[in-house]
Amino acid sequence: NQRDLHYINNFQPNNEVKTIRVLLYGPVGSGKSSLINSISSILRGRMTTPALACDLCIGSFYTAKYETHRIHKGRGNFYPFVFTDTRGLEKGDQNGVSADDIKLALMGHVKEGYKFNPVSPLSGGDPGYNSAPSIDDRVHVLVCVYSALSTGMRPSILQKMRIIREAASDLGIPQLAVLTNIDSACGEIDKSLRNVYRSKYLKKKMRDFSSSLGIPMNGIVPVKNYSHEIQLNPDVDTLILNALRLMIDFGDDFADK
Repeated sequence: NQRDLHYINNFQPNNEVKTIRVLLYGPVGSGKSSLINSISSILRGRMTTPALACDLCIGSFYTAKYETHRIHKGRGNFYPFVFTDTRGLEKGDQNGVSADDIKLALMGHVKEGYKFNPVSPLSGGDPGYNSAPSIDDRVHVLVCVYSALSTGMRPSILQKMRIIREAASDLGIPQLAVLTNIDSACGEIDKSLRNVYRSKYLKKKMRDFSSSLGIPMNGIVPVKNYSHEIQLNPDVDTLILNALRLMIDFGDDFADK
């Protein structure tokens, strides 16, 4: 993990892009905010909470605004990549973020601080609509966050996720998936995170997720987010840094086109 950490600490985007923008999406309670917090904690070497994470938010969304999270790199400096957290996807058209809003976000048309409204998606002329997005406003890599504890995906949520995936594919935006809660989902991994790629349960979970959403197996990265811990754990760090390195490399390749 030291190699990945060194790489990330020295990373600079190619071309004229100042920051690689990573857009996170996925069902409510899948661990999007916790993933941002975990990445921030590892890079800063201590536990931090830049994105509000809520364990009790299953069934109702927590991230209500389109919000960009930067990670401090020493005083007054930030890492050259940012995370945009979206409201969780929920069943039905009246709940959670709309697929249309995420499609606009991919192209950079959603202004910072825009409040998601599932009943009334954003449209041109609205105060939250950015009519002239810069290259840094656009999304450079799309990351689906999904919990390994999930027993199955509701058809309406799966439909929203497929629409978002297709929109990103049309724009040429690279995509990854992060599978969270792997320790809670599998006793073998709970004993040791080093069993992650030996677990038959996890392999099946990844295969099922891959076939339902169409993300290839080598584009699905298993992680355990920090939740109740008060100290960093090298095995947790290794998996998350591996995921982060893929995100910024994929995003950088796209930004360089």
